[in-house]
Amino acid sequence: MNVGIYLKRLTSLSLTAFLAALLLAGTVLPAGNFSVDRSVLQTAERKYGREALRRLTAWEELIARDKSRGDRDKLEKVNRFFNERLRFDNDWDVWGVEDYWATPIEFLAKGPGDCEDFAIAKYFTLKAMGVEDEKLRITYVKALRYNIHHMVLTYYGTPEAEPLVLDNLVDSIDHASRRNDLMPILSFNGSGLWLAKQRGAGKAAGKSSRLRLWQDLLQKMSENRL
Repeated sequence: MNVGIYLKRLTSLSLTAFLAALLLAGTVLPAGNFSVDRSVLQTAERKYGREALRRLTAWEELIARDKSRGDRDKLEKVNRFFNERLRFDNDWDVWGVEDYWATPIEFLAKGPGDCEDFAIAKYFTLKAMGVEDEKLRITYVKALRYNIHHMVLTYYGTPEAEPLVLDNLVDSIDHASRRNDLMPILSFNGSGLWLAKQRGAGKAAGKSSRLRLWQDLLQKMSENRL
């Protein structure tokens, strides 16, 4: 992802009702009742094959059958699920455009995706499993080891806690202080946007509705687009 292009796409558009983001495609209910609309599964199998159906039904079971005792267990399960089952590829090769944020359904149906797709899918999956939105942030960083811009998911147990990092490049979940290969730039979730000049929560910079690609993502999710 090009940081210049990314920041130029910050706009002042109003956010679509955030409840639309909870749809994920089909009906989203508390974890024990979670299900993916059958028509979505049929469309995914028709467009992308049997493996797409297997990935989506495995995801459905991950959420619906979750009996985790706490958030850390959920983080481990979700991070492992996506890192093991999905593979990395760039947006040009997958979608034919420079920058595309896939919904969790699109990502799971298609198979490959880039770092944004991993972070977004983990974020919405954890929300569906009952993790509070204020504890989760999709975080834009620079991966210093590779000299590239990158996206991860971060988890804050409390507002002042040091965040945990869920990354598709590294399977282990570590505290941010142990990820000195990442330099945070900004982060966001369903309610806010923060500029990160140092490790930690960062400085509030308005609402996530300023992110055009985030708005587009929510719109696709509300329409069950696949």
